[in-house]
Amino acid sequence: MPELPETETIARDLDAALRGATIDAGEIVRADVLRDTTPAALRRAIAGATIRGVHRRAKSIVIDCAPAAPDATIQHLVVTPRFTGALLLTAPRDDRYTCLRFALRDGRTLCYHDVRRLGTVAGHDMRRHAEWQGALGPEPLDPTFTVDALWGSLRGSRQAIKTVLMDQRRLAGVGNIYANEALFRAGLRPTRAARSLRRREADALLRSLREVLAASIALRGTTFRDFQDAYGARGGFAAHLAVYGRADAPCVTCGTVLRATHRLAGRQTVWCPTCQR
Repeated sequence: MPELPETETIARDLDAALRGATIDAGEIVRADVLRDTTPAALRRAIAGATIRGVHRRAKSIVIDCAPAAPDATIQHLVVTPRFTGALLLTAPRDDRYTCLRFALRDGRTLCYHDVRRLGTVAGHDMRRHAEWQGALGPEPLDPTFTVDALWGSLRGSRQAIKTVLMDQRRLAGVGNIYANEALFRAGLRPTRAARSLRRREADALLRSLREVLAASIALRGTTFRDFQDAYGARGGFAAHLAVYGRADAPCVTCGTVLRATHRLAGRQTVWCPTCQR
């Protein structure tokens, strides 16, 4: 599932390509991916709308629009790709899985493509968008997010550290891949109770989290199978993963065989029993 680096990559691509563009019309091919709107309301809102910009929030891409229709209330399209979703400015390899098409006035087409249709495209008015934003935690790359804020969140939980990191209400954008990687870099065992962390350990965790997220963004995310950027290209960070997907392989630091479990939220957790305490 695309996490912060992958959705950040898509959002940056689209912002550079679409800011100021006008949407002539929208075609709803698979309406089951829509949330908080209807096909008719979405078509009315985006016809003639100007794209003011594109940004990321948590694991979603937000397309900010200025509608042309005076009665249109949708001002934000929130796309959450989940496992197989993709926002593409290039023709998809298999058009059978295209769910939405947005025809731009300059002749280009923006498509939402999703093989399994587990992703969603939500149409938000101002009130609904504020509600959605308010349900999400702070962004780990936000410079105003401090170690004390992270430590306070961790100290208040009996859950495992990794489980807390992946809770979008506590911290937005971090999923299984980067929780595993950040905990390895910080030398912290994922199964430890979050409330057991000392402040210096929380500081190491925040620094490690920011380092691994920034490194992945620089390489345009991690692709194993499905993730692709706005132009259909793959991310390059998979070759740099230290623990995720490497169960039973030797630790890149000490050579100890990496252990794995699915006990935390049913997702694979991988760690080094020597380097992580």
